[in-house]
Amino acid sequence: MRASADAERVRRLQNGSDVRGVAMDGVEGEAVTLDATTARAIGTAFAEWLARDESSAQGKTIGVGRDPRLSGEALRDGMFAGMVEAGATVVDMGLATTPACFMSCVTEGVEYDGAVMLTASHLPFNRNGMKFFTKHGGLDKPDIKEICARAAELVEAGGGDAKAPAGVTSAPFLPTYAVQLCEIIRKGVNSKDNYEKPLSGMKIVVDAGNGSGGFFVDMVLNQLGADTTGSQFLDPDGNFPNHSPNPEDKAAMEAGVRAVLNAKADLGIVFDTDVDRSAVIDASGKEINRNKLIALLSEIVLKETPGSTIVTDSVTSDGLHKFIIDKGGKHLRFMRGYKNVINKGKELNASGVDTPLMIETSGHGAMRENYDLDDGAYLAVKIIIEAVRRRNAKEPSIGQVLESLEEPLEEAEVRLKISDPDFKEYGLNVIESLLAEVNDTVEHSSFGKCRPAEDNYEGLRVCVDEGNGKQGWFLLRCSLHDPVMVLNFESQVEGGVRVMAEEFGTWILDQNYDKLDCSSVHELYSN
Repeated sequence: MRASADAERVRRLQNGSDVRGVAMDGVEGEAVTLDATTARAIGTAFAEWLARDESSAQGKTIGVGRDPRLSGEALRDGMFAGMVEAGATVVDMGLATTPACFMSCVTEGVEYDGAVMLTASHLPFNRNGMKFFTKHGGLDKPDIKEICARAAELVEAGGGDAKAPAGVTSAPFLPTYAVQLCEIIRKGVNSKDNYEKPLSGMKIVVDAGNGSGGFFVDMVLNQLGADTTGSQFLDPDGNFPNHSPNPEDKAAMEAGVRAVLNAKADLGIVFDTDVDRSAVIDASGKEINRNKLIALLSEIVLKETPGSTIVTDSVTSDGLHKFIIDKGGKHLRFMRGYKNVINKGKELNASGVDTPLMIETSGHGAMRENYDLDDGAYLAVKIIIEAVRRRNAKEPSIGQVLESLEEPLEEAEVRLKISDPDFKEYGLNVIESLLAEVNDTVEHSSFGKCRPAEDNYEGLRVCVDEGNGKQGWFLLRCSLHDPVMVLNFESQVEGGVRVMAEEFGTWILDQNYDKLDCSSVHELYSN
């Protein structure tokens, strides 16, 4: 029998290793796909998944945390109802962060059997979602597929109250997590003069974007003696009224820079909504995110583990690659998708390849020493420790460390929609045709001097000779989930992106891929 529309809707909530959906009205054209009734079914399915080798979830304890999204409490109550129905004991962790939810599964004296974080990261206010954890880490795609399939069955069967059951225990976990972060900083700085307050004399401001990251000021920085005057947008507000809580967002970083400069701070930190990502700003107002963030963290870990391997996603810059190599490290440029990057690092470590850091350009970064967990607060802690160490040793600041990082003069990213139903096969065919074009000889009819990159784990990255020792590149890849191809450009010369875009646009027109919308490429060189 064919599944109902409701069942199909629930299955489509899977977003890789997470659940994502529209959780409330308010945006025209976006119908609600994730409501309390659906959350109830997902709660039941997760509890059953935890107890899949047992007769029921009896005896299993599951903690649920949330970011400040307006739909969070209703979805939480629905999950609680479903989990209790399956026999589990539930704990309300209240306002939380994604890393804190994982830590609730491994912290001595807590050790929940499972945890769920209700969040949609930096997405708009009407969205929400779920990230799932056990003591082994975050669940992967096959696990989420299984949970969504079971939830779809439960929704199709109907029934069940989505109201919170009686007797839910309230046990906020952020205070415990904050104590852990404080101890890491104390041990990392190891101040002989003021061990308990090692950040005395430091001025650090935080922009939490009205997400869950405001705790870092009162529960961490202030406890360690830092002056946090000038921190902003610390109050949780699911409307996100000031800017998108996203370290990749231009407005968010500009707001953080203003806060640092106005406060004359030594360091600024910008968190995303659920604090699994962060970026920093140095005292001069330099934004340290994306390639610069990876470079700074590479500098730190390569001093701790010389000669080790750094895993990144596929769109990192040539300048970053050179920076890592020059620091004595090895660089594996892998695939987009933070789970892909982290899992590759875990695989390398398991095979004996020393891999302390795995990080995506988006800022999702995990360290082996921290459970291979993408934790924006932990990365901020590592940078704070390094900043204090450099200050105490009168060494160049963290911003000055990055002066040797070669940055592109121009860069661009465009998305090409595919209208073919078999969009994955269609996209791979485009990539194969491009490879054949650039692989046959150094001089090409459609392109200048170029060659495929040696490390192509995703799509096709093409290195372009821009003359006078300069090299640009472009990367064509298929989106992980959507009927879209993504095309990235990076150039070291003025007008270089335009040249590459025009060469690509001319070539793709000649190939007659009529189900690939290349208008965004044409706009790069036609205006």
